[in-house]
Amino acid sequence: MSGPVARAVEADEYYFEEGCFILELHNDPDDPGLSIARARVPAGTATAWHRLRGTTERYVILAGRGEAWVGDQGPLAVAPGDVVAIPPMVGQRIRNTGDDDLVFLALCTPRFERDNYVPGD
Repeated sequence: MSGPVARAVEADEYYFEEGCFILELHNDPDDPGLSIARARVPAGTATAWHRLRGTTERYVILAGRGEAWVGDQGPLAVAPGDVVAIPPMVGQRIRNTGDDDLVFLALCTPRFERDNYVPGD
Protein backbone atom coordinates (compact mmCIF):
# COMPACT_ATOMS: atom_id res chain seq x y z
CA MET A 1 0.00 0.00 0.00
CA SER A 2 1.68 3.15 -1.15
CA GLY A 3 -0.53 5.56 0.79
CA PRO A 4 -3.38 5.77 3.26
CA VAL A 5 -6.06 4.98 0.62
CA ALA A 6 -6.06 1.92 -1.61
CA ARG A 7 -8.53 1.84 -4.50
CA ALA A 8 -10.05 -1.37 -5.81
CA VAL A 9 -9.90 -1.89 -9.57
CA GLU A 10 -12.79 -4.07 -10.77
CA ALA A 11 -10.69 -5.34 -13.68
CA ASP A 12 -8.36 -6.97 -11.10
CA GLU A 13 -11.06 -9.44 -10.01
CA TYR A 14 -9.95 -13.02 -10.73
CA TYR A 15 -11.40 -16.52 -10.51
CA PHE A 16 -9.89 -18.51 -7.65
CA GLU A 17 -9.65 -22.32 -7.74
CA GLU A 18 -11.89 -22.49 -4.68
CA GLY A 19 -14.86 -21.65 -6.91
CA CYS A 20 -15.42 -17.93 -6.50
CA PHE A 21 -14.27 -14.60 -7.87
CA ILE A 22 -11.86 -12.57 -5.72
CA LEU A 23 -10.99 -8.90 -5.70
CA GLU A 24 -8.10 -8.20 -3.32
CA LEU A 25 -8.85 -4.96 -1.47
CA HIS A 26 -5.88 -5.11 0.90
CA ASN A 27 -3.21 -7.80 1.11
CA ASP A 28 0.15 -6.20 1.73
CA PRO A 29 3.29 -7.91 3.11
CA ASP A 30 4.09 -4.60 4.83
CA ASP A 31 0.82 -4.94 6.80
CA PRO A 32 0.78 -8.67 7.65
CA GLY A 33 -1.87 -8.50 10.36
CA LEU A 34 -4.90 -8.41 8.07
CA SER A 35 -6.05 -8.93 4.51
CA ILE A 36 -9.40 -7.95 3.00
CA ALA A 37 -10.85 -9.39 -0.18
CA ARG A 38 -14.24 -9.17 -1.81
CA ALA A 39 -15.52 -12.62 -2.76
CA ARG A 40 -18.33 -13.23 -5.25
CA VAL A 41 -20.08 -16.58 -5.60
CA PRO A 42 -22.42 -16.78 -8.62
CA ALA A 43 -26.00 -18.01 -8.22
CA GLY A 44 -26.33 -21.78 -7.96
CA THR A 45 -22.67 -22.43 -7.14
CA ALA A 46 -20.61 -23.22 -4.04
CA THR A 47 -16.99 -22.91 -3.06
CA ALA A 48 -14.93 -26.06 -2.57
CA TRP A 49 -14.22 -27.36 0.91
CA HIS A 50 -10.97 -25.86 2.16
CA ARG A 51 -9.05 -24.79 5.27
CA LEU A 52 -6.59 -22.02 6.03
CA ARG A 53 -3.41 -22.90 7.89
CA GLY A 54 -2.60 -20.41 10.67
CA THR A 55 -5.30 -17.96 9.54
CA THR A 56 -8.64 -16.97 11.03
CA GLU A 57 -11.14 -15.91 8.37
CA ARG A 58 -14.34 -13.95 8.71
CA TYR A 59 -17.00 -13.61 6.02
CA VAL A 60 -18.97 -10.37 6.20
CA ILE A 61 -22.01 -10.90 3.99
CA LEU A 62 -22.77 -7.84 1.85
CA ALA A 63 -25.33 -9.06 -0.71
CA GLY A 64 -27.25 -12.18 -1.64
CA ARG A 65 -28.25 -15.23 0.33
CA GLY A 66 -26.43 -18.44 1.05
CA GLU A 67 -25.49 -21.30 3.31
CA ALA A 68 -22.16 -21.61 5.09
CA TRP A 69 -20.48 -24.68 6.56
CA VAL A 70 -17.87 -24.26 9.29
CA GLY A 71 -16.42 -27.56 10.46
CA ASP A 72 -19.32 -29.84 11.34
CA GLN A 73 -21.75 -26.91 11.61
CA GLY A 74 -24.01 -26.20 8.67
CA PRO A 75 -25.72 -25.49 6.56
CA LEU A 76 -26.04 -22.13 8.28
CA ALA A 77 -28.26 -19.59 6.49
CA VAL A 78 -26.44 -16.31 5.79
CA ALA A 79 -27.71 -12.93 4.58
CA PRO A 80 -26.47 -9.33 4.41
CA GLY A 81 -25.09 -8.13 7.73
CA ASP A 82 -24.12 -11.60 8.97
CA VAL A 83 -20.55 -12.41 9.98
CA VAL A 84 -19.24 -15.99 9.76
CA ALA A 85 -16.13 -16.73 11.85
CA ILE A 86 -13.84 -19.57 10.76
CA PRO A 87 -10.91 -20.60 12.99
CA PRO A 88 -7.61 -21.78 11.49
CA MET A 89 -7.59 -25.29 9.96
CA VAL A 90 -11.37 -25.70 10.20
CA GLY A 91 -13.08 -26.91 7.02
CA GLN A 92 -15.26 -24.31 5.35
CA ARG A 93 -17.38 -23.65 2.30
CA ILE A 94 -20.22 -21.37 1.27
CA ARG A 95 -23.03 -21.85 -1.24
CA ASN A 96 -25.16 -19.28 -3.01
CA THR A 97 -28.83 -20.20 -2.58
CA GLY A 98 -30.23 -17.07 -4.22
CA ASP A 99 -30.79 -15.78 -7.73
CA ASP A 100 -28.14 -13.05 -7.56
CA ASP A 101 -24.43 -13.10 -6.71
CA LEU A 102 -23.53 -13.83 -3.09
CA VAL A 103 -21.00 -11.13 -2.19
CA PHE A 104 -18.99 -10.94 1.00
CA LEU A 105 -15.78 -9.56 2.43
CA ALA A 106 -13.20 -12.13 3.51
CA LEU A 107 -11.12 -10.72 6.36
CA CYS A 108 -8.10 -12.84 7.23
CA THR A 109 -5.85 -12.50 10.27
CA PRO A 110 -3.00 -12.69 9.72
CA ARG A 111 -3.23 -11.80 6.04
CA PHE A 112 -4.14 -14.44 3.46
CA GLU A 113 -1.19 -16.19 1.87
CA ARG A 114 -1.77 -18.73 -0.89
CA ASP A 115 0.63 -21.22 0.79
CA ASN A 116 -1.79 -21.40 3.74
CA TYR A 117 -4.72 -22.54 1.53
CA VAL A 118 -5.42 -26.27 2.06
CA PRO A 119 -7.98 -27.87 -0.28
CA GLY A 120 -10.46 -30.38 1.17
CA ASP A 121 -12.30 -30.55 4.47
